Order: sequence, then C-alpha cells, then structure tokens
Amino acid sequence: MEIRPIPWDLTVCKLSDPSQLGLHKELYFIGRTDEEISLVCPTEDTPLKTLAREDGWKGFRIEGVLDFSLVGILSQVSALLAENHISIFAVSTYNTDYILVKKENFERALEVLSSQGYNIV
Repeated sequence: MEIRPIPWDLTVCKLSDPSQLGLHKELYFIGRTDEEISLVCPTEDTPLKTLAREDGWKGFRIEGVLDFSLVGILSQVSALLAENHISIFAVSTYNTDYILVKKENFERALEVLSSQGYNIV
C-alpha cells in the first residue's frame, strides 16, 4: 500500500458561514451536519472568520482508488499509529482516505508506516 504525504501545513476549523469557502482551492474537506460546518484546508487558505481553529496538522493520503468492498485499511493504519501514541484526524472521500497527524508527529508517523511495509511516495 502506498502513502503520499500532502505538501501543505493543514488547519482544522469550524465555520458559521459556508459562503467563506473557496471551493476552487486544491484541497478542502468540508463536513456539514445539523450541528456544525467543519473544514480541513491548507493553513494559508483558512477563512478569516472561524468559530474554532486548530493549526499544526500535516497529512497523507492512502494512494489509489479504494474499492468500497475493501475492509480495514483505515483501521490498520490508525491502529499502527495509535500503538505508537500518534493520534489522528481521518477524512474519507469517495476514492480514498486521508489521515492527519499533528505536525510534530508527522515524520515519526511516516517512519512507523514505512517500517510496517507501507511505501511512502
């Protein structure tokens, strides 16, 4: 399985106004429920007005299109990182999974995954 690091520093934040979203940006993860609007984006693209904000994240994606019938990919990666005391913030898209870790744990997370046979590309 291949892991591709995302080149940007990332921010996880909560918004009150979805009109602030620049959907033309290269990387935006938006989650909207009856309770909140959450956004993950490159730190430099974070909207000016947020209700809450946490900077200092880095991320990687599990490379390739993952078939919906595949079982346990996200749980395997998250379990490896948890065993090494690295907490995650996971986001899934139609094609694949993305995992964010705090910036200070990023290199160690990649080392852990590499040591377990994941190819870092």
